[in-house]
Formats: sequence, C-alpha cells, structure tokens
Amino acid sequence: MRKHSIFVLGVSFALFALTGTVQAQWANPGLLVTAEQLEQNLAKPDWVVVDCRKLEEYAKGHIPGAISFGKNCKAALRDATSRVFPSAAKYESLVGKAGIGNNTHVVFYGEIKSKSLDDASVAFWLFEYLGHTDKTHVLNGGLEAWKKGNRKLATEPAIKPAATFKVNFAKNRIATTEEVLKIAKGQVKGVQLIDSRSKKEYAGEDIRSIRGGRIPNCTLSVPHEETYDQEKDPATGKDKSTGVLSHEKVAKAYATLDKGKRTIAYCQTGSRSTLTYLELRMLGFKDPSNYDDSWIIYGANEKFPAEEEQRIDLSRIKSLEDDVKKLKEQLKKEDEKK
Repeated sequence: MRKHSIFVLGVSFALFALTGTVQAQWANPGLLVTAEQLEQNLAKPDWVVVDCRKLEEYAKGHIPGAISFGKNCKAALRDATSRVFPSAAKYESLVGKAGIGNNTHVVFYGEIKSKSLDDASVAFWLFEYLGHTDKTHVLNGGLEAWKKGNRKLATEPAIKPAATFKVNFAKNRIATTEEVLKIAKGQVKGVQLIDSRSKKEYAGEDIRSIRGGRIPNCTLSVPHEETYDQEKDPATGKDKSTGVLSHEKVAKAYATLDKGKRTIAYCQTGSRSTLTYLELRMLGFKDPSNYDDSWIIYGANEKFPAEEEQRIDLSRIKSLEDDVKKLKEQLKKEDEKK
C-alpha cells in the first residue's frame, strides 16, 4: 500500500513538473528564433534574413546572406510621419523584388547599439498585417545575440532572386482611430488597451504631441523596453536591455489580461507597440492588434477625450528663449571688450 502511494505521488509529481514545463513555454515559439536556430536555417533557399538597420550600418557588417531594404525597416515599409501605408501593389513589388515569396520564411533583426530592435518588430507586425502569418520571425536578442557566438559578419551586400508575393491584408491586425475612440468613450466594451510608452508619457509628464496624457479606458501600462531581459552595465552599474525576450518576464507583464479578448497596443507612433504585438502573439492572444496612428494622431486631436491631460506651457518657452537671447548678447559684449 505504501509502495503504491509512493508510486502515485511520484507519477503526480512528474506530471506536475511536465505541466509546469509546458506552461512555461511560448504558445507560438516559432515566431521568435535564436541565433543558433537562424544559423541552422540560414542556407535554406526558402529562408530570407532582413537586416532592419540603416543601410550604412548594414554595410559595415551584417549576418551573412542577410538583405537590406535600402533603408531601416520603419522607413522602408511605411511612412510614420504621414501615416500612409503603401498600396498592396507597392508592397508586392517591394517584397517580391527582395526575394520574399508567400512560402518564404523571413527573419527580421535589429541591434541594441543602433536602437533598431523596434524596426524588427515593426517589420514583423507589418508582414503579419500583409497576411504573411506564421512564416515571419524575429531574431531574439538581435545582432548582439548573433555576435555572442563568435559568428562572422559579412560586408558584401546580398541579393536574392526575385519572388512572387501576394498581399492578403489581415485587417484585424491594425486598430483604427475610429475603433480606439469608441473604446475611449466607453462605447465599446471588452477590448483590452495596452499603453506601451514610458511611465512618464503614460502620466502625461513627457509631452510628445499637442498635449500629453493617455487614452481613456486603458487597461494596462507596460513600457516596451521593460519587457526585455536586463543586465548590469559594467561601465555604469545600471540595468540595460539585452534585447532578449524571455517567456517568464513577458508572461508576467500581461498576466492580468484575458488572451481570448481583442487586445490593442499603442505608443507614440505605433512603433514601440509592435513589440507588444509580437509579445501578445508569442503568448497566444487570439486577437492582438497594433494601433498604428497611436498618440501622435490621437493626442493631436483636442476633441478626443484624454486622461492625465497636460499641455506645454508656451509662455514659459518664450521666457526661456528671451533668457537665452539676453545671455548671448551679454557674452557677445564680453567678447568685444576683450
């Protein structure tokens, strides 16, 4: 009887441990690739790696075989200023000429040093919006992760044979200002809204539009940079990003949310929030979306409701300008006396 009890307890413990291991995994692990996984697939003809940095950075050294769109991915794939997306035909031309077809696995990467990790997540989100689902990936840890393994870099540009790419827009992947405004006014319930900006932006203290503040009925504030794993900078002693996403940290950040509900991320220009979108996809959220217009559009419309609304004191700026002008005149007079 005692042996039977021990056996049952042993089996129960093993099952518990296995369940815990399974639960500790990403729901969609294939969307995020390690440097080791990338190295194993690099030579495959149906895999294309895209360097999302600026062209001059790409030219100094990139992952062998990686291509460049000629610009950083944010600039190449959308106009963040005018908020205008290229037509389906233009996307098909750009992507096809780059050698990416509908059956191609495409891996995007950025770099901590050049602050281009967001470019990789922007490209990831946009390709999913174009309908390239489950074949779009991001290199976990960026270029730094690749270089940690003493892997070589190339300086010669890579060119892939042209391919055929057909766009099939997944419209639920993008949230419109009209949809977000209804959430803000309480006209639409049951949608989770995540603010991916810094804590100061969320509190209205860091003003980057006509006004500072946040969209009402926001469910959660999760600054995008805080979801990366951190390490101590030996030079400063302060925490710095590793560019690596771990399940434990990311899952904890969104633990209070319902994965079955529509979940929209926003930031200032819809770029930082694409990292949130990637994380939601990794965690298995059923209906994740990115609000591309974000605060730069929403915050600029004074008719839209806002919480923690604060405005720049223009009179104070004028006073500071006058002080600077007086100081310049004083310094000029002192120089003339010399």
